[in-house]
Amino acid sequence: MARLAGLLLACAALTTTAQDRPPGFRAGFAETDITPPLGTPRQGWNSRMVGESVLDPLYARAAAFEIGGERVALVVLDTALISAEDTAVLREKVRADHGLPPSRLMVAATHNHSGPAMIHEGLPRDEAYIRTMLGRAADAVGRAIASLEDAELGVGSAFEWAVAYNRRVVMRDGTVTTHGSFKDPKALAFEGPIDPEVGVLAARRRDGTLLGALVNFACHPGHHGGDPLFSAGYPGVVARVLKARGVPVTLFLQGAAGNIATSDPRGLVRHSMTEMGTLLATAAAKALDEARWTRPSRLAARATTLELPFRAVTEEDLRGTRPGTQRLGEKGYYERKIPELLEDMKRRKTASAEVQVFRLDDVALAAQPSESFVEHGLRIKQRTWPVRTFVVAYANGMVGYLPTEEAFERGGYECTFGPPSCLAPDAGRRLADAAIKLLLN
Repeated sequence: MARLAGLLLACAALTTTAQDRPPGFRAGFAETDITPPLGTPRQGWNSRMVGESVLDPLYARAAAFEIGGERVALVVLDTALISAEDTAVLREKVRADHGLPPSRLMVAATHNHSGPAMIHEGLPRDEAYIRTMLGRAADAVGRAIASLEDAELGVGSAFEWAVAYNRRVVMRDGTVTTHGSFKDPKALAFEGPIDPEVGVLAARRRDGTLLGALVNFACHPGHHGGDPLFSAGYPGVVARVLKARGVPVTLFLQGAAGNIATSDPRGLVRHSMTEMGTLLATAAAKALDEARWTRPSRLAARATTLELPFRAVTEEDLRGTRPGTQRLGEKGYYERKIPELLEDMKRRKTASAEVQVFRLDDVALAAQPSESFVEHGLRIKQRTWPVRTFVVAYANGMVGYLPTEEAFERGGYECTFGPPSCLAPDAGRRLADAAIKLLLN
């Protein structure tokens, strides 16, 4: 009898322990090919261009995380951007097919400049291809959810200084030249910083085998932007190199890269797409080797939508004569697109911008639907510390370039009125503030 009583007490203790144990962390990853057919319109160069060949495949890559009853997912496309409208379509398909609420899905783009047209930039986008691509992306999310399994979460970072540069050069007259050169006798200084952090968030099984990873870095992928081909750019190289090193699926999360590019204004030799991707993958592998691994107990998702005002447009803006104006792209691009933009601004009155955050214990993802300047991304990271925040730009929509308010005083391409840049000067600060508030409150 005493032995039976002891066994009953032991069973009760085990039951209590299981009930008190925090819910387990689970993770899943998946990827699918979204390479466009040849002849599909291209995007990323403010010009009429189609893809005539494929240098390397494009992918949609997805990750899902779950703790107890909370589940979130991300999907990242090898495209220049994702519109709010296409985000809504993708979210609704994932909800219908896989049961994930729209508020629990983050949709981002790598800002690839050698991918399919997602908007009517130079040529109208291929609607049939977009429908197929969004369907494949939704399927990748579903497969990531279906593959959820017990996991540990690793977070780390390394630094890479030799591949990304602030592309805005302050001139002696006080204006800025985007993609400026210090060989120009009128050049004076870099306008701002870069963000050299290569952030990594990864999941592994208890036996140490990796399930997948998120890699966060801020820099325009523009190596083949002017070539009539399809390529995933250096983010695709990062994923391929890490796969060869044992990471089955890598989602590249583009940071606040609005003023960051691969060309060095000092005139030093530019790393090729393959060289850059390999250097970043090596930094990510170092971060993985030094990562802190835990089983997180908290998962949360929050979002808010801002209505951002458009800027006041002057005759100088319309004529392109404001000091510091810099129009990039094929001849006639601005003259062709500005009337369309003015009609859109008149119709919409404001630009809707969703700010979304995911948080796993003390690490977070902060989505910005914009080409935010690196200063905004750095500010989010600083203000939300000790939470380790990865800034995910080009996510859940696109409202265009968001320079700092000081940058507007100097001009440059990113501040020049046109389709890529039409919001009020404080829009970037307001979006960053919204992310900070969501994470701190």
